[in-house]
Amino acid sequence: MNNDKAGQPPRRWLEPSAALNRFKPPPGIVGGFDAVESRRARYGFRIGDIGLLIDQDTTSEVLERWVVYPLPNVPPWFSGLINLRGNLAPVFDVKQLLQLEEGAREKRWLLVLDRGERAVGLFVDGLPRSAITRQTLSRLPPLPTVLRPHIAGGYAQDEQIWLEFDHQSFFRALGGQVAGVV
Repeated sequence: MNNDKAGQPPRRWLEPSAALNRFKPPPGIVGGFDAVESRRARYGFRIGDIGLLIDQDTTSEVLERWVVYPLPNVPPWFSGLINLRGNLAPVFDVKQLLQLEEGAREKRWLLVLDRGERAVGLFVDGLPRSAITRQTLSRLPPLPTVLRPHIAGGYAQDEQIWLEFDHQSFFRALGGQVAGVV
């Protein structure tokens, strides 16, 4: 707003977008990321040596304590179901499905992606962390066959590779495999 004299009412109000655009934060207040970098910062998780990125619009949570209710006659990589605030959510051991080596780990975490009827849980190695997706890979590394159709691209950051993971199509495909067994 414009205010020429102290104590006088403003002559005109600024449009909300103009008022917001007037603010210029001091250098360094954004935490070291410029606007482009902060848009590219994503969250990812690791399963063994594979780093998978969570879609930016995906709701996720990490559970430290859980009870998985096993089901009979299912593949060993389908751990069972959890009761997540009144909704049953399937839980998968993706490391076992991908036949990755079981390394030493301090703690096993259960990552739940999406919510309600779309919620799905999977065991991850370590807590999810931010990954900056600036350096696009020209070609993807060799991937397990079951994972390949669900990876759209990849990025390199500090000698680690992060893969664009379409978890919805991946778990839909696994759900079909589980349903075919039962």
